[in-house]
Parts: sequence; C-alpha cells; structure tokens
Amino acid sequence: MAILMPRKVKYKRKFKGRSKGVSSRATTLAFGSYGLKSLEARWITARQIEAARRAVIRHLKKGGKLWIRIFPDKPITSKGVEFSMGGGKGSVSHYVYPIKPGRIIFELEGIGEDIAKKALRTASDKLSVKTKFIKK
Repeated sequence: MAILMPRKVKYKRKFKGRSKGVSSRATTLAFGSYGLKSLEARWITARQIEAARRAVIRHLKKGGKLWIRIFPDKPITSKGVEFSMGGGKGSVSHYVYPIKPGRIIFELEGIGEDIAKKALRTASDKLSVKTKFIKK
C-alpha cells in the first residue's frame, strides 16, 4: 500500500490552521469527462485517498484513466499516550489534505457515464466529505 506523502518538506511540522471559504482552484474538470466534487470543508487523510483510488480502479478494470487532483501535504502530529503536558509538539503521525467546498477530488475518462457514476459513488463512500458527481 503506497501511502501518499511528500518526499521532502521545508518544515517538518505545520500549524493547524483554519479552513474557511470555498476553493478557488481546481473547481472545474480539466482532464477527464467525469469528476467527484467536494461539498464541504474537512481534512482528507492519505489513507482515505488511497482507499478511494483503489475502489475506483476496481471499477475501471482495464479501460479508462483516473486523475487524483489532491495531494496530502499537511503533516498531522500526535503525542504518545500517557504523556504529561509540555515537552514540545509531537512527531508526525500522518498527512492530510485540507479540502474546501468546490474542489475536484477525482477525474475519470474513457468509460461510460453509468460505470463512472458507480465508481465515483464507491470512492465517495471512502471519503469523509459530502461529494457530488459532475460531468463535462
């Protein structure tokens, strides 16, 4: 299982930040004919993206192409269990992508609409955000 994560980063840990407003980039289909669009703001983990990708690939069989339009580059830290207060920030446990409403998550090309809809619905079940199927 190839978990998505950056090869090299300038800073090991990031601030939590706030996710507000709607996405300004990747809001329209650029590569494929069908897509999955986010309807809410939330963190999508690298594991969720990988699970959704596998679900879509299973439907594609040998035809069609898939584009993943998001990449988890935000490190999430956690301290071990039974640690007292202080001692600095914890080590990086996993990576997430902070998604906003309107962002395209996946794009598909080279398959029928009914198969694409079914594939993206199963992918949507693996993600923690509400999504919408869109087509060109």
